[in-house]
Amino acid sequence: MTGPEVIDPKFQYVLRLADDQLILGQRLGEWCGHAPTLEEDLALANIGLDLLGQSRSLFTYAGEIEGKSKGTGKIRSEDDLAFLRHERDYCNALLVEQPNGDFAVTIVRQFLHAAFMTPYWSAMTASADETLAAIAAKSVKELEYHLRHCSEWMIRLGDGTAESHRRTQDALEGLWGYVSEFFEMDEVSNAMLTVGVGLDHAALRTEWDVTVNAVLERATLTRPADDWTQSGGRRGLHSEHMGHILSELQYMQRAYPGMNW
Repeated sequence: MTGPEVIDPKFQYVLRLADDQLILGQRLGEWCGHAPTLEEDLALANIGLDLLGQSRSLFTYAGEIEGKSKGTGKIRSEDDLAFLRHERDYCNALLVEQPNGDFAVTIVRQFLHAAFMTPYWSAMTASADETLAAIAAKSVKELEYHLRHCSEWMIRLGDGTAESHRRTQDALEGLWGYVSEFFEMDEVSNAMLTVGVGLDHAALRTEWDVTVNAVLERATLTRPADDWTQSGGRRGLHSEHMGHILSELQYMQRAYPGMNW
């Protein structure tokens, strides 16, 4: 296989958004019952549920787009798209599939994601696609909370003890190279930009830099050098961690086909 098949650029564009939120939501769900405090256990679970809710709306819309594009009248459901695709058919960014690691790694990963998705959803409220604009209007309110929550933790950990500072700085160094994938533009994203449905992702880098730099300064953390980048998730080329995520995410639907709640 050569990666996700592009049936319709809009389908692929929406699917990427859905996959990002699904996989990151699944990662946060792994913290349930294991977070440092009960309050944070609930906070991470709620953030994960926000992301899963976004992915459900996006998967449902992606299925409608695909069905209309194929002209067969058959529409894949949100469950079909979430649970019944193979690893190479997922097109999420590599950052969101990285392991939770310790609490600092999870917070840094969440911060880097939220710092991008907050301005992204804000700009998408003006999308020419009414459905995406509506999803964005709901999602941006949730991401503003996500960004505020993880920013506060970045500052608390970075400007805390020597140990918490070291762990957070190490997490930054380990995850920084995955961020560039959020700002990449390819045929799919350029096609959506041309018709006013999508955004120029690269143009969001300035706002992302301002947000990230301000938080890192308050957290007494050093911004890593841009000396390595890793991408490929949008093309279905994933890290070794992706298969393990899917083995848990898809287990019930694979073991009991057609099961519903």
